[in-house]
Amino acid sequence: MIRALLEALLIGLHRQWNTGRPMLRRFSREPLGPVQHDFGNYVHDAATSHRQQAVRAAFAKSWQSYRKHTWLRDELTPVTGRGKTTFGGWAATLVDALDTLWIMGLSDEFHDAAAAAARLDWAKTKDTAANLFETTIRHLAGLISAYDLSGEPALLDKATELGDMLYMAFDTPNRVPGFWFNFQDAKKGRQIAGYNDPSASPCSLSLEFTRFSLLTGDPKYYDAVARITDFLERTQDQSKLPGMWPKLIDFRDQTVNTEIGFSLGAWADSLYEYLPKMSALLGGRLPSYETMYRGAMETAKKHLLFRPMVPDDDKEGQVALFPGDVYVHADKVDLIPEGQHLSCFAGGMFGLGGKLFDIPAQVALGERLARGCAWAYNAFPTGLMPEVFSVVPCPAIDGPCPWDEERWQKEAGKNMPRGFKSARDTRYILRPEAIESVFLLYRMTGQADLREKAWRMFQAVMNATETPLANSAIADVTVSGKPAQTDSMESFWLAETLKYFYLIFSPPDLISLDEFVFNTEAHPFRRAK
Repeated sequence: MIRALLEALLIGLHRQWNTGRPMLRRFSREPLGPVQHDFGNYVHDAATSHRQQAVRAAFAKSWQSYRKHTWLRDELTPVTGRGKTTFGGWAATLVDALDTLWIMGLSDEFHDAAAAAARLDWAKTKDTAANLFETTIRHLAGLISAYDLSGEPALLDKATELGDMLYMAFDTPNRVPGFWFNFQDAKKGRQIAGYNDPSASPCSLSLEFTRFSLLTGDPKYYDAVARITDFLERTQDQSKLPGMWPKLIDFRDQTVNTEIGFSLGAWADSLYEYLPKMSALLGGRLPSYETMYRGAMETAKKHLLFRPMVPDDDKEGQVALFPGDVYVHADKVDLIPEGQHLSCFAGGMFGLGGKLFDIPAQVALGERLARGCAWAYNAFPTGLMPEVFSVVPCPAIDGPCPWDEERWQKEAGKNMPRGFKSARDTRYILRPEAIESVFLLYRMTGQADLREKAWRMFQAVMNATETPLANSAIADVTVSGKPAQTDSMESFWLAETLKYFYLIFSPPDLISLDEFVFNTEAHPFRRAK
């Protein structure tokens, strides 16, 4: 009863703490559509079980090396076996991987790690500031999700310590936090919102702080992020590309009409990702998230999506789509047909919005985006996709697009696969976004061939990145033979990449998409019933 009353409070009444004025927010109880495909009498066959266990073994190897060589450090260097401090020294890999340990059934390892997480001291850091976005999506979300799955009270207690600390980042004149949570500025009351910050930074905290309010019973965390939602709702049609917000925003003056660059990739990505996810988390009770999502995706489809020109016999490439960047000028909207591994999340986003809001065409777009990223993996000699690449684009995302060998030869750089023009950043850094969308679209559509693509991707990842200790980012996906390894393994390898690979080969009722929604770091939160 208390939880139901709290939910009503959070959804129906947005309290303006600094003025004491209540602002009633419209809410609806229209049911959302089911997200997950009906798998009927699913059979977990031996071949799929073998693949699932292969992913689990890869995780266990990386985890054991982290446990042995760099326990409580942020990251393991997977070639040399040293520790790195990248996120405050607060054991980023440990906290980020807690829920993966639980999901994979590594019970002893989970309880060992949870006990260590409960003893973390947020005051113990050599850093003078924390990246608010990264600390929220990795540490706060990791603790929330691990509590959501396990019910271990110590994890919620530790999350509360961190949540109260991060809440202080909102103590600015307009209550919009800056990119960096500077500890001395917070102590002295001189924090201020950024005037040229990535739009994703303060606009991708809503899922974590809302779930945190629901778990703790304290509406102040929801109130903090609801102010940013109000800002997004107010300004959506005020930018130079109405319907979307620019990559960089002046949060200090709360204006969006000066910047000309727009993207679903770096700097903006999870702003859009969280629009349908907030609807899923709250059971569709706040229509503003659906409204903003629909407006943004209509604009993105019209201006940002592009299709690569590929040989006529390349059936996988024929359906591929990618999101690019656009720059709005006085006389035109200029699309840059450059793809990012980071933006591969968009397939899952379109799919989720399409399923929740009954937009079948968006599920189809999501599938094409997911398949496009799987195709890009397979196109390069390593079987992996570069961080940033460009293609020779088709004139439209549908319709005829015959292969033009002469044009491709003229525009493409050395060692580029057919259809690709260049690779501006040739690295693969163990990123999850491609398998994320392949997994989500498999769960949404039930199409078995997506599992085959996932296995092909997993094998390529292991062949190129495995080290005696764990797995390492590589320098160049375009080379033949074993690529150079860069001795880096960010925490998302265990938190996201291997979790999604594991789940796609697991029975579909393990973390059902109708019961959970993932944050941008792959931490599953329980959805409202």
